Amino acid sequence: MLAKSVSPDPQCFDALQGADFADAFRLQTTEPGLDAMTAAERVMNGIPSWITALITVRNALVAPFGLKSGHEPLPRGGRRIGLFPLVSEAPGQVVLGMDDKHLDFRLVISAPGTGAITGTTLVRTHNLPGRIYLQLVLPFHRLIVPRMMRQILLPRG
Repeated sequence: MLAKSVSPDPQCFDALQGADFADAFRLQTTEPGLDAMTAAERVMNGIPSWITALITVRNALVAPFGLKSGHEPLPRGGRRIGLFPLVSEAPGQVVLGMDDKHLDFRLVISAPGTGAITGTTLVRTHNLPGRIYLQLVLPFHRLIVPRMMRQILLPRG
Protein backbone atom coordinates (compact mmCIF):
# COMPACT_ATOMS: atom_id res chain seq x y z
CA MET A 1 0.00 0.00 0.00
CA LEU A 2 1.36 3.40 -0.97
CA ALA A 3 0.60 6.54 0.95
CA LYS A 4 -2.21 8.63 -0.55
CA SER A 5 -1.90 12.27 -1.45
CA VAL A 6 -3.84 14.54 0.95
CA SER A 7 -4.09 18.25 1.62
CA PRO A 8 -1.38 19.48 3.97
CA ASP A 9 -2.54 20.29 7.50
CA PRO A 10 -2.36 24.09 7.89
CA GLN A 11 -0.58 23.67 11.27
CA CYS A 12 2.38 22.07 9.47
CA PHE A 13 3.18 25.43 7.89
CA ASP A 14 4.46 26.55 11.30
CA ALA A 15 7.50 24.35 10.58
CA LEU A 16 8.55 26.56 7.64
CA GLN A 17 7.08 30.02 7.46
CA GLY A 18 6.70 31.35 3.90
CA ALA A 19 6.76 27.93 2.20
CA ASP A 20 6.09 28.20 -1.56
CA PHE A 21 5.41 24.47 -1.96
CA ALA A 22 3.66 21.90 0.18
CA ASP A 23 2.33 18.42 -0.30
CA ALA A 24 1.35 15.62 2.01
CA PHE A 25 0.95 11.86 1.89
CA ARG A 26 -0.93 9.76 4.45
CA LEU A 27 -1.21 6.10 5.21
CA GLN A 28 -3.14 4.13 7.78
CA THR A 29 -1.30 1.66 9.96
CA THR A 30 -2.63 -1.08 12.20
CA GLU A 31 -0.60 0.46 15.05
CA PRO A 32 -2.82 3.14 16.61
CA GLY A 33 -0.17 3.97 19.22
CA LEU A 34 2.65 4.48 16.70
CA ASP A 35 4.48 7.65 17.68
CA ALA A 36 5.90 10.25 15.29
CA MET A 37 9.55 9.54 16.11
CA THR A 38 9.20 5.82 15.40
CA ALA A 39 7.36 6.62 12.16
CA ALA A 40 10.09 9.10 11.13
CA GLU A 41 12.83 6.55 11.89
CA ARG A 42 11.02 3.93 9.82
CA VAL A 43 10.55 6.36 6.92
CA MET A 44 14.19 7.47 6.88
CA ASN A 45 16.03 4.25 7.73
CA GLY A 46 16.35 1.35 5.32
CA ILE A 47 15.94 3.49 2.21
CA PRO A 48 15.48 1.27 -0.88
CA SER A 49 18.58 0.96 -3.08
CA TRP A 50 17.01 2.70 -6.09
CA ILE A 51 16.31 5.77 -3.95
CA THR A 52 19.86 5.69 -2.55
CA ALA A 53 21.14 5.58 -6.15
CA LEU A 54 19.03 8.64 -7.08
CA ILE A 55 20.35 10.51 -4.03
CA THR A 56 23.93 9.63 -5.00
CA VAL A 57 23.37 10.98 -8.53
CA ARG A 58 21.71 14.11 -7.12
CA ASN A 59 24.65 14.73 -4.79
CA ALA A 60 27.18 14.33 -7.62
CA LEU A 61 25.23 16.74 -9.83
CA VAL A 62 24.81 19.47 -7.22
CA ALA A 63 28.30 19.25 -5.65
CA PRO A 64 29.81 21.79 -8.11
CA PHE A 65 27.13 24.28 -7.00
CA GLY A 66 28.01 23.90 -3.31
CA LEU A 67 24.62 22.53 -2.29
CA LYS A 68 24.28 20.42 0.84
CA SER A 69 24.28 16.64 0.55
CA GLY A 70 22.93 15.65 3.97
CA HIS A 71 26.37 14.55 5.15
CA GLU A 72 27.42 17.89 6.64
CA PRO A 73 28.46 17.97 10.31
CA LEU A 74 25.66 18.70 12.74
CA PRO A 75 25.84 21.34 15.45
CA ARG A 76 26.91 20.02 18.84
CA GLY A 77 24.06 17.98 20.29
CA GLY A 78 22.31 17.79 16.90
CA ARG A 79 20.69 14.58 15.75
CA ARG A 80 20.11 13.17 12.30
CA ILE A 81 17.41 10.73 11.26
CA GLY A 82 18.57 9.12 8.05
CA LEU A 83 19.98 11.92 5.88
CA PHE A 84 18.13 14.77 7.53
CA PRO A 85 18.79 16.74 10.68
CA LEU A 86 16.11 16.70 13.37
CA VAL A 87 14.71 20.24 13.53
CA SER A 88 12.14 19.68 16.27
CA GLU A 89 10.16 17.03 18.09
CA ALA A 90 6.83 17.47 19.85
CA PRO A 91 4.12 15.02 20.87
CA GLY A 92 2.67 13.63 17.68
CA GLN A 93 5.09 15.45 15.35
CA VAL A 94 8.69 15.25 14.19
CA VAL A 95 10.22 17.86 11.88
CA LEU A 96 13.29 17.07 9.78
CA GLY A 97 14.94 19.43 7.33
CA MET A 98 17.77 21.58 6.10
CA ASP A 99 18.33 25.15 5.03
CA ASP A 100 20.52 25.79 2.01
CA LYS A 101 21.35 28.74 -0.22
CA HIS A 102 18.83 27.77 -2.92
CA LEU A 103 15.96 26.54 -0.72
CA ASP A 104 14.92 25.37 2.73
CA PHE A 105 12.83 22.28 3.26
CA ARG A 106 11.04 20.48 6.05
CA LEU A 107 9.57 17.01 6.30
CA VAL A 108 6.90 16.94 8.98
CA ILE A 109 5.89 13.49 10.19
CA SER A 110 2.60 13.63 12.08
CA ALA A 111 1.22 10.77 14.14
CA PRO A 112 -1.82 11.82 16.18
CA GLY A 113 -2.24 8.39 17.80
CA THR A 114 -4.94 7.11 15.47
CA GLY A 115 -2.65 5.02 13.28
CA ALA A 116 -2.88 7.59 10.47
CA ILE A 117 0.63 8.85 9.68
CA THR A 118 1.13 11.90 7.47
CA GLY A 119 4.34 13.06 5.85
CA THR A 120 4.18 16.71 4.79
CA THR A 121 6.92 18.29 2.70
CA LEU A 122 7.37 22.05 2.82
CA VAL A 123 9.79 24.01 0.62
CA ARG A 124 10.71 27.69 0.65
CA THR A 125 12.78 28.71 -2.35
CA HIS A 126 15.24 31.62 -2.15
CA ASN A 127 16.07 32.36 -5.76
CA LEU A 128 15.71 31.29 -9.39
CA PRO A 129 18.11 28.32 -9.00
CA GLY A 130 15.97 27.14 -6.07
CA ARG A 131 12.77 27.36 -8.11
CA ILE A 132 14.40 25.51 -11.02
CA TYR A 133 15.79 22.85 -8.68
CA LEU A 134 12.37 22.33 -7.11
CA GLN A 135 10.74 21.82 -10.52
CA LEU A 136 13.46 19.33 -11.51
CA VAL A 137 13.11 17.20 -8.37
CA LEU A 138 9.31 17.23 -8.01
CA PRO A 139 8.69 14.25 -10.34
CA PHE A 140 11.15 12.19 -8.27
CA HIS A 141 9.76 13.54 -4.99
CA ARG A 142 6.26 12.37 -5.91
CA LEU A 143 7.59 8.84 -6.46
CA ILE A 144 9.98 8.72 -3.54
CA VAL A 145 7.93 10.08 -0.63
CA PRO A 146 4.98 7.64 -0.91
CA ARG A 147 7.43 4.76 -1.32
CA MET A 148 9.46 5.82 1.70
CA MET A 149 6.30 6.23 3.78
CA ARG A 150 5.56 2.57 3.04
CA GLN A 151 8.59 1.74 5.21
CA ILE A 152 6.33 2.52 8.20
CA LEU A 153 4.32 -0.63 7.46
CA LEU A 154 7.25 -3.04 7.15
CA PRO A 155 7.51 -5.63 9.90
CA ARG A 156 10.25 -4.95 12.43
CA GLY A 157 12.33 -7.60 13.99
